[in-house]
Amino acid sequence: MMKKIKLILLLFVTVASFTACQQDDDLEFVANEAEGLVFNTSFLDNYVLNSSVSGNLAERFTWGSADFGVPTNITYYLQGATMSDFSDYVAGESLYDLGSTTANPEANEIPVTVGQMIALANAAGLDNNEGTNTGTLYFRLMAVIGDDGLPSYSAIQGLNVELQQETSGGGTGIEPSMWGIVGSGYNDWGSAGLDGVFYTTSEENVFVAYANLIDGEIKFRANNDWGTNYGDTGADGTLDDGGDNIAVTAGSYKITMNLNDNTYTMEPFSWGIVGSGYNDWGATPDAKFYYDYTTDTFKVGVKLIDGEIKFRLNNDWGTNFGDTGADGTLEDGGDNIVVTAGFYNITLDFNNNVYTMEAGDVFGIVGSGYNDWGATPDYSFTQVQPDVYMAEIVTMLDGEIKFRVNEDWGTNYGDTGADGTLDDGGDNIAVAAGLYRVKMDVANGTYELNKIQ
Repeated sequence: MMKKIKLILLLFVTVASFTACQQDDDLEFVANEAEGLVFNTSFLDNYVLNSSVSGNLAERFTWGSADFGVPTNITYYLQGATMSDFSDYVAGESLYDLGSTTANPEANEIPVTVGQMIALANAAGLDNNEGTNTGTLYFRLMAVIGDDGLPSYSAIQGLNVELQQETSGGGTGIEPSMWGIVGSGYNDWGSAGLDGVFYTTSEENVFVAYANLIDGEIKFRANNDWGTNYGDTGADGTLDDGGDNIAVTAGSYKITMNLNDNTYTMEPFSWGIVGSGYNDWGATPDAKFYYDYTTDTFKVGVKLIDGEIKFRLNNDWGTNFGDTGADGTLEDGGDNIVVTAGFYNITLDFNNNVYTMEAGDVFGIVGSGYNDWGATPDYSFTQVQPDVYMAEIVTMLDGEIKFRVNEDWGTNYGDTGADGTLDDGGDNIAVAAGLYRVKMDVANGTYELNKIQ
């Protein structure tokens, strides 16, 4: 008897619903919102997009399965846009529809290439040929039941991108590659910032990196992702796909990776300033230069005192350059260079055997977390790209820090709100004891404080 009552009730509801549809031409269907449809990808803070590697993986989007409350076939679509509200999204256009897959928890992933992201970046207006351009691209998932069911959407995910033009190598043809250095010897296996960058060279499939390492282990991988990674099983200088970690000791190195024969080399490599004008001819370590790929030169921001200096390799006199004639030319074993006290930005150009010394602003780290608020010199940053400054490897104490110019409080930056934004005269930045890589992007008003140990 109960089954008959249920059947009659269902028939009544069906008829009533059909009648209501006939009487209301404006009836609207409401999407069946699914639960669990969220991205679970570990997104990067920033994605560097370069057309030279447009076919490489930029990101592998993954997510949790959508739950519509009933067992059913589900198709997932990954969609992109340049506007945060998806108002520019056009269905069916490959620029915005980035891929799809059917319901399968093990297949809940859609890869997006560098080229696909670049296309979106171009649509967002980041292709104005003025160097590296930054912006935000937006992504969401759409889940659909069956072939033509009503869609359900995930929350929108914004990703920060940097679009690098083909001319960003400063005319040298040198560009950041997809390859990087990861490990306890560099960035705590990826938890403390992006991988160390390998750059292209004049030889195809040969890449070079200039890295400051700490005691630990490293590997080489593509696109800050473990999908493709190389180690060295047997420690014989041969690159092995998925091979053993490579043990390293603290120091500055030039690392060359040759994918033509799957070999690599690591050699101590560090240009520095030595002299009575800096460190009493080596009583303390030389002032280290950083590599700037945009000009294929080595640069350092430094505070000098009255005296003389030279430039030497690996804190050793085996290879040193001076300037005989004081004409800005680098001469092997040349005369000492006379300097006066002040803050300088110095560039070594070994392609043309010249150097420049320009008096100017040098950013530094000051605080109870570094030098007791100026009891000793600030830790100097070096401009390694236009408006991008690096300081590594910095030994910090438990305390607070700020960034200031030329060891003076006239220009200083803190972070009010602890949101990674540089605020003029802002709050002190809390730090814990350890080793850090610090990056400032003055153009965008941001900084990164990565504790590597």
